[in-house]
Amino acid sequence: MALQAGWRGLVGIVYPPTCIACRAATGEAQALCSACWRGIGFIERPYCERLGTPFPVDLGAGLLSPAAIADPPVFARARAVCRFDGTARELVHRLKYGDRVELSLTLGRMMAQAGRELAADADLVLPIPLHRTRLWRRRFNQAAALAQVIARETGLPLAAATLARIRRTRRQVGLTRAQRAENLQGAFHVSAAARSLVEGRRILLVDDVLTTGATVNAASRALLRAGATAVDVLTFARVVTDGREVTT
Repeated sequence: MALQAGWRGLVGIVYPPTCIACRAATGEAQALCSACWRGIGFIERPYCERLGTPFPVDLGAGLLSPAAIADPPVFARARAVCRFDGTARELVHRLKYGDRVELSLTLGRMMAQAGRELAADADLVLPIPLHRTRLWRRRFNQAAALAQVIARETGLPLAAATLARIRRTRRQVGLTRAQRAENLQGAFHVSAAARSLVEGRRILLVDDVLTTGATVNAASRALLRAGATAVDVLTFARVVTDGREVTT
């Protein structure tokens, strides 16, 4: 133990810890500096108990947003650490497109904390899968990396290969809500061999960002058809439009 501590101290001198967002000096590795921390729009109550979207004022516990009432999602509940803007957007882009898989450790830990209510009710953690061609190009699935951390932090079992993406879809960026839903029709599937893992269980479904909900709705529908009792969704960030058009 003393040798390990000495080695870590030496590494810290040669490679001092820096902020995972801006590279400024920090007191510990895999952390955010105070400026970047303040740049994250954390989502806390009051929020819609179904969609997890924040309310501008607190009108009491257990309220649903007009969107959740008018167009109920397939999943039971969604939670996210923060809004998809500023520092959070930069972190997601670095994880997703910048080969910064080590960011999944910090982001996943933050997700486990934000989703502790969901984890307490869950039986199994599953990531949103990538189609094999996209996985080959990107080299790793950011949702799977986050799910691995969340499973470790919560003690829940991880079944990363249970849900498959069987149809190659267009990129969702730039599509309308209706186009996103149509694009994902029949994209996800639970094989007969994997049904025994899903049947009778409440699933915690993990992804990096929630935009319109089309992806997690399609995946939740496949899991419910396979016998899951319910699906909750946990993401690092979510788009909060405040009535504006979603374009990300």
